[in-house]
Amino acid sequence: MAEKMQKSDRRAVADKMRKQQKRGEKRRNFAIVGVCVLIALLIVGAAAFQPVSQWWNLRQYEDASVADIGAPADVCTDYETKPADGNQQHVPQGTPLTYPDSPPAFGRHWENWDGFDRKFYSASDRPELGMLVHNLEHGYTILWYDDTVADDAEQMEEIRALSEKFEGSEDLRNKFKAVPWTSEDGDPFPDGQHIAMTRWSAGNNPTAVEDGIIEEGAQTGIWQYCSEPSGAALDSFMTEFPYTDSPEPNAV
Repeated sequence: MAEKMQKSDRRAVADKMRKQQKRGEKRRNFAIVGVCVLIALLIVGAAAFQPVSQWWNLRQYEDASVADIGAPADVCTDYETKPADGNQQHVPQGTPLTYPDSPPAFGRHWENWDGFDRKFYSASDRPELGMLVHNLEHGYTILWYDDTVADDAEQMEEIRALSEKFEGSEDLRNKFKAVPWTSEDGDPFPDGQHIAMTRWSAGNNPTAVEDGIIEEGAQTGIWQYCSEPSGAALDSFMTEFPYTDSPEPNAV
């Protein structure tokens, strides 16, 4: 009888231990699932935070004109010009190209160019220089920003806000792109300057000819450097050098 009771007690103890083990495993499984769910929510939240945050911050510029965004025009230098070449000098996509100027305003370029729809780029998704120079040939104004600006959240918001003012793919006056200029692309901008605006002029803008900025009929590269983003300077730049004053103005 005593032996049977001992076996029964051992069985009861074993059953109790198995139940405790199962409860412990369930708690661990629930904990693991909970942690996985939390991580997933954090990942989704992090992915959604940046665009939502950008949208929220950019609301202040909804009713602002281009000229009202960023610093006044006096943060920018006078226009710089240089005789341009490279018109219709197309090379296959992927051909290595280097440009002597930082950034380029003209030159040989890839046979394809970047589409009209996209206006703003970061270093992770910017088109290659060979494509962007082709855009310049077609009358685009390109605003280049360096690493100093890329690391400044407020200035980047201003550049995004400027880019949004040129949304759309039908009005050719919206030929605009904002792109980064990195140390891998070439030399830095002149001392103290962190923004550059470039255009490829065909020399057919009467106002610019009259002002002595370009020579009539002479293709010209045009630069303007700024210490920070200036919508006022950009507005004047694109008014002075409209897309129509370019070697290939009608292509988008």
